Amino acid sequence: MSKADTYTIEQINLLVKGEGFLFDSGAIIKNLIIDSRTLSNASNAVFFAIKAQRDGHQFIAHAYENGVRSFVVSEDIDQANYPGANWIKVDDVLLALQKLAAYHRSAHQLEVIGITGSNGKTIVKEWLYQLLSADYNIIRSPKSYNSQIGVPLSVWQINDSHNLGIFEAGISTLGEMKQLGSIIQPSIGVLTNIREAHDEGFTDKMEKLREKLLLFEGVETFVYALEYIVADVVLPGKRKFTWSFSRPADLQVLEILTEETSTVLKAKYADEQIEVTVPFTDAAAIENAVICWATLLAMGYALQETAFRLTKLVKVGMRLQLINGIDNCSLIDDSYSADIYSLSIALDFLNQQNQHPKRTLILSDLYETGKSSDELYEEIALLLKLKKIDRLIGIGQQISIYQYLFSIEKSFYDNTADFLANIGQHSFNNETILVKGARKFGFEQVIKRLAQKVHDTVLEINLNALLSNLQFYKSKLSTGVKTMAMVKAFSYGSGSFEIANLLQYHKVDYLAVAYVDEGIALRKAGISLPIMVMSPEPSAFDAMLRYKLEPEIYSIEVLKSFLHFLPEEVAHFPIHIKLDTGMHRLGFEPEQIDELTFLLSQSQKLKVVSVFTHLVATDDGQHDEFTQWQVKQYEQMYDKLQTSLVYKPICHVLNTSGVTRWPNYQFDMVRVGIGLYGFDAALAKGEGLQTVAILKTTVSQIKQLQPNETVGYGRRGSLPNGGQIATVKIGYADGYSRAFGNGVGKMLVDGKLAPTVGSICMDMCMLDVTGLDVAVGDEVIVFNEEHSIVDLAKEIHTIPYEILTNVSQRVKRVYYYE
Repeated sequence: MSKADTYTIEQINLLVKGEGFLFDSGAIIKNLIIDSRTLSNASNAVFFAIKAQRDGHQFIAHAYENGVRSFVVSEDIDQANYPGANWIKVDDVLLALQKLAAYHRSAHQLEVIGITGSNGKTIVKEWLYQLLSADYNIIRSPKSYNSQIGVPLSVWQINDSHNLGIFEAGISTLGEMKQLGSIIQPSIGVLTNIREAHDEGFTDKMEKLREKLLLFEGVETFVYALEYIVADVVLPGKRKFTWSFSRPADLQVLEILTEETSTVLKAKYADEQIEVTVPFTDAAAIENAVICWATLLAMGYALQETAFRLTKLVKVGMRLQLINGIDNCSLIDDSYSADIYSLSIALDFLNQQNQHPKRTLILSDLYETGKSSDELYEEIALLLKLKKIDRLIGIGQQISIYQYLFSIEKSFYDNTADFLANIGQHSFNNETILVKGARKFGFEQVIKRLAQKVHDTVLEINLNALLSNLQFYKSKLSTGVKTMAMVKAFSYGSGSFEIANLLQYHKVDYLAVAYVDEGIALRKAGISLPIMVMSPEPSAFDAMLRYKLEPEIYSIEVLKSFLHFLPEEVAHFPIHIKLDTGMHRLGFEPEQIDELTFLLSQSQKLKVVSVFTHLVATDDGQHDEFTQWQVKQYEQMYDKLQTSLVYKPICHVLNTSGVTRWPNYQFDMVRVGIGLYGFDAALAKGEGLQTVAILKTTVSQIKQLQPNETVGYGRRGSLPNGGQIATVKIGYADGYSRAFGNGVGKMLVDGKLAPTVGSICMDMCMLDVTGLDVAVGDEVIVFNEEHSIVDLAKEIHTIPYEILTNVSQRVKRVYYYE
């Protein structure tokens, strides 16, 4: 490792211009950490206490407990509580991180491709990596690390063995790109496109374009499409390489010929007719392939070699997938990439899973890491120890050589075929299995063997989107306000422990379920957060006690029943008091408060941990006076109740829409439910929220109908002029209501809305696909961000909650995490 690849904490203090309080000024720093839960090689790490959606200073103690001894902070710290630690105090911790990364980049003389645009950044980056890795030792952004924090963490991974960097940069508002440009310092700039994504941070596309172009100041070569550039913008780059689908350009695509599984692109380049074949057919992939084609030509690659390499492109799996495996296992599919940094990310996700007692890693050889084999596998062995992995199955000749480094349950195979031939010798049962391998090992075969066989209809859950929605609501809260996440009804149809694990990992304070059995399932899956049960049944009181579940007490009868049940030795068992201020569903009425306080004062068995009410119309401006009246009622009832207690219970009234519209009523805690899944009636078009769930199915059969032939039960469907119908694999047993029949419901086929024909059957239904390009096996979207759950709810005059919670348990849930 060269001087440019290793730093002492004293050098870092000088580089960030901090005020140093250094116990060991010579401490070697190799890793930059921003999350106290994702540590590797803690003794050689420095923790940056960044104030973002959460304040990193709140997690210094946790990082210290886990072995970190060097910190960059912006607040005064009581150093006596952290003996042996090094401290660097700066005005802005994020800026210090960026300064350090910018210096590190400057210390390495390598070619760097910088990529930005509205869409396609990560795909283009990964494809350029595939196309160029035969000629370069490449360092690239892991996954989509393209933010103000992600870019410096990516650039920090550069070492002297790398001779090409490929980094992407993403922005959401003005003033962000110049800083990222100073860190990446690209020599080749690639602009993918300028579209509507992230428009909300800019006044118009022109402003967004100018901001993005700041990444490319000083580049030697700038690669871009003429379609996305307006005339009065000053373009960067000493040399410019243009491409276009419609205008004369350095690379002008003249013809696109789509075949069954590939596309032939014919183009004009340097006054010559050329063509390539790419193994994709969708429009987005074709544009991304053309961007890569243009970039290779701009870098001087020969036409024939460029065309050959483009035929070898493989689909990029952008995200981790969490799916059900055989024999009560959970399976994490991350088989599309294999480098040490993405391995660390995948292991952190594995560690979030608490539903099984055992964690297994199936790992291939890792290539092109910029490290020697000795250094690489020593680091992997340490990582597995730190992440508490129980079993390793190593596949590949390299990892097999280093099997002596791993002091856990282990087995090794030279190749994937060898492992699959011997898979029966392994017992996979009640464990979480992470499958991660270089593409050449073909680990999709391993996934196929270990995955539970499922129905073709799938509900995809984007855990990153759910996390983004959680942070959206948290960002609206005053300091110290707690968050209760509603995970009732199978987390609104999205999953149970899969969602709860994520919420627990990201520090919500409470979970709430409807019934005791939901809470028990979470406890059995390893969820340790406090859990409120909203509908406690006397028959389940014993289970609540055993599993430490906290009942919502909403009536004198339930309170008396629970007090009578509790054994005499129980003291201060946590309960939540529900007050009725106008919902008139459940809860104590104002005239019952005296009796309630009397009963509570007569026993030491209970502790009231929270008192709450349900506001009936926080999203609707026409009922604002009633909302205010409800809150006044609640405050009067709460004050009367609290006066009789010797402590102050948590006070909470706001639901999802309340958080959005009523910041003055946050009190001690808020309850976030459907908003986590991307729906908030108080927000126009869900501004600021991301779509979490996508329901997909497939085409089973296509039929041609003559005019007035009928379709389905009761002959209720017909096409008066004849046409084409597609039978798709979803019906009312999957949660697609019969109310969607006879043209009421629509699904996206070939990117266009296709109405239902006839009645919805139990396991399938029929769509009118006349005039659409559709084949058996094609994907059909029931709902997504374009044709949303809100749209479906309007079609059958219901609410989004019902659409989402109706998706039945036989529909496979696939969880994605980036």
